[in-house]
Formats: sequence, structure tokens, C-alpha cells
Amino acid sequence: MPRRAPLPPPPPPVEIRTWPDREAMLADRAVVLGELVKMHVGPGRLGLLWMWAALAAIGWSLVGTGIVMFEQAIDLVDFVSVIGGIVSLVIGAAVLIPAVAFLCLGVSRDRKVRTLLTAWGALARDPERDRRLRMPEMSLIWLLLSFGLGAVGLALCVIGPASARPGRDTYGLVALVVGVGMVAWLTALIGAVTALAHRRWVVGVLMGGGAESNPGGAGSAAAPESGPVRPPFVRTGGPGHR
Repeated sequence: MPRRAPLPPPPPPVEIRTWPDREAMLADRAVVLGELVKMHVGPGRLGLLWMWAALAAIGWSLVGTGIVMFEQAIDLVDFVSVIGGIVSLVIGAAVLIPAVAFLCLGVSRDRKVRTLLTAWGALARDPERDRRLRMPEMSLIWLLLSFGLGAVGLALCVIGPASARPGRDTYGLVALVVGVGMVAWLTALIGAVTALAHRRWVVGVLMGGGAESNPGGAGSAAAPESGPVRPPFVRTGGPGHR
């Protein structure tokens, strides 16, 4: 798996800000916010979420298949089904556990990204550069895909157990269907929350809530007596300290 880009640091406190002028501060703000928005609602983040969700669904399907095979082994006294069930359970757990772990790590990272978005967005208002950060098309794609996936997941969770018939459908099969439905529904919930959080940030910070800076730069500290210091962030494959 490719290494994730590190998160940029939060904006420096007012007393140690060293941007020489407002334009330098706005340029750094635009670079950092551009990277953060990509991390939050970019196509890469959407693909990563769906990839781990798909692996989690596959893992649970293998676990459910193992349970079904165990039930068949008990009914038919079939040793081969026992071996197959054990193999299916082991492989399923090996796929499911890392996928769930990475999904949780992704959710935790999203929360940190949203905190940084709010902090950097509140530095100043920059309508020209902020226009490209709104990304309404990506938010809509996230929301529509989440709605469709959530509907499928909810249908599996409800219709699967409701349509099960005693003697024909095993408990393992019902658990398999419900588990896949829960993975789909939770993934859709994560996607919907991400899309709505981005829209809320756009409306609340970029369009209405950002703090307007003074002409010398939002909260920019005066340059040291030895001369102006270059801004702390530049784009070298990603924002970072000099």
C-alpha cells in the first residue's frame, strides 16, 4: 500500500507567525487547504474508503461461509466441511481484521483533517483561491454513492433475515447476509458524514465564518529585527516547514 502523505501542521500561533505580508500568508493557506481538501473528499480518499469496505465485505463473506460449512458438517457429519470451514474462517479473519482496522484509522484521520481545515480556513478570507476548494461535484458524488450503498446495506440487513425460512436457510447464511449489509451501511454512513462535513465547512468557514485578517496578514507577527523571515510552508510535493 502506498504511504500516505503526512498531515500538515496547524497554523502557527499569532505570536510566532512570520509571514512577511498578507499575500504570503494567503499563498501558504491555499496550498495547505488544497492538500487537506484532497485528503478529505478527493477521489483517492473515496477509492480508499470503498476498497477497505470491499475487503471487509469479502472477509466477512468468507467468515460467514465458514460458519455455514460448520453447520453443514454438524448436520452431515462431514469432516471435509470442517476443514473447509476452518480454512475459510482463517482466511476471512485475515482479510476482515486489517480492513476494519484501516477503516477505523481512516475515520480517525478524517477527524484530524477536519480540525486542520477549520484552523487554516479561519486564518483569512480569500474568495478567489477558495472557489476551487468547494468541490461541490465531489461532495455530491460522495453523497449519492453513500445513499445508494446505504440503501443496499439496509435492504440486506432487513430482507435477509425476514426472508429466511426455517430448515432451508441456516443461521450462518443469515449472519453472512446481515454482516455484508452492515459493512455496506456503515461505509455509507462514513461517506455521508464526510460529504456533509465538507459542505458544512465550505458554508461555515469559506463562505461565512472565516476570520478576516488585517492588511498585513491575519495575525501575522512583525518580522524580526534582522529582516523578514520566509513563510513556514512551501509546496515541495506537499506543504511543510522549511
